[in-house]
Amino acid sequence: MSAPENIHPVSHRMLQRADKEALLGQRGCVAWMTGLSGSGKSTIAIALERLLHQAGRYVVVLDGDNVRTGINNNLGFSEDDRTENIRRIAEVAKLFVQNGAVVICTFVSPTRAIRDQARRIIGEADFIEVFVDTPLEECERRDVKGLYAKARRGEIKDFTGISAPFEPPTGPAIRLLTAGRGPDSNASELLRHLTPRIERQ
Repeated sequence: MSAPENIHPVSHRMLQRADKEALLGQRGCVAWMTGLSGSGKSTIAIALERLLHQAGRYVVVLDGDNVRTGINNNLGFSEDDRTENIRRIAEVAKLFVQNGAVVICTFVSPTRAIRDQARRIIGEADFIEVFVDTPLEECERRDVKGLYAKARRGEIKDFTGISAPFEPPTGPAIRLLTAGRGPDSNASELLRHLTPRIERQ
């Protein structure tokens, strides 16, 4: 969709991304974490945020539940609303990464099409797909929010993994196996993967 005629962006007159990255001493990127509800995305992201902060990196976490209580609190879980949810988040992540931030996104983002949408908005060069690979039965066993139980009883419609599909990434940049492995270990592995991408040349 093209911008309305009365919209005139001034981004070309602002300080540019290179200026922000030089100030921060890092290169921005987006680690887009996808996986089933309860797979461990948020827990790993919080651990990774602390590691990056300790390393002197400017990092922003965009978490599914937090976003849905704020900017996206008017959206439900229909296919159209899920698509709009991810579109808005990708636009926010793009704004942060253009200002030099390392952005960690934790969203189920269940289909390849919806993740491809995010990739297009953010840009291929900045989008790092992270598959938090946890078996459905393990996610149900954890079920810290009680969502799977409600979905099994039919109290939650269109719940990913139960009444709505989850399409695993076919070629993620990194795949984190969480069964029998703690979040700190996975966060450390992800940090090792991201560090060469974040460091300024």
